[in-house]
Amino acid sequence: MTRSPEELAQIAFEVASEAAQVLYAGFRKQPAVREKGRADLVTEYDLASERLIRQRLAERTPELAIVGEEQGGAPAPGHELTWYCDPLDGTTNFVHGHFFFCVSLGVAEAGIPIAGAVIAPALATHWRAFRGGPALRNGEPCRVSETSELDQALVATGFPSDRSQAASNNFSAFTRVKPRVRGVRRCGSAAIDLCLVADGTYDAYWERRLNAWDLMAGSALVLAAGGKLSALDGTPPDLSVGHVLASNGRIHSAMSNLVE
Repeated sequence: MTRSPEELAQIAFEVASEAAQVLYAGFRKQPAVREKGRADLVTEYDLASERLIRQRLAERTPELAIVGEEQGGAPAPGHELTWYCDPLDGTTNFVHGHFFFCVSLGVAEAGIPIAGAVIAPALATHWRAFRGGPALRNGEPCRVSETSELDQALVATGFPSDRSQAASNNFSAFTRVKPRVRGVRRCGSAAIDLCLVADGTYDAYWERRLNAWDLMAGSALVLAAGGKLSALDGTPPDLSVGHVLASNGRIHSAMSNLVE
């Protein structure tokens, strides 16, 4: 069965919205927590959200592969479509009662994001988009910003859970960027950060050592909103590697020179 990007975006939105309600039911309820690694947490709600997502996607798109943070999976070969789900992006925030967490559900063709939805229930905000269509924030069209000067830019970043490796902990890039821009935000959800580039809140966002499920839906939003996506050095992105720079396009080269 052939699925259009628009149909996939609608499915992503509906499934992610349902999963977001699972998360919101547990928000600020002191969930059971275990550590997958140093500062890398998982809760009962991550697991319940992904179970629901996989069940709904199996019902609605049984022919598509699914890759998720908690249960893994492998992308489909060649140019076949693959779902990428992060059932709770911003788990550390969620555990501490911080509002910046979401469900992120995107679909890729040969590793290229073509549709996605991000639902942030505690922020009462959602985003969705598909290739060739508009990017939407709470149902209204949104676009990247028009900021063209670094000293007027508000940008965002994040840091890996294991920050022991100086070469990839992002500290040096942060210290280069901070004096050159109006401000840097670090809110703890890659998917939301990408969406905030797409809707013009942030002018750029960069991060290292992410996973494809962190990036796929938000990247679809950035591209649909007229933004630019690349590796840190400005070359075409490989979202499976997880080093990413997203921007409004106008400050992309300047940001790349600072963060690569």
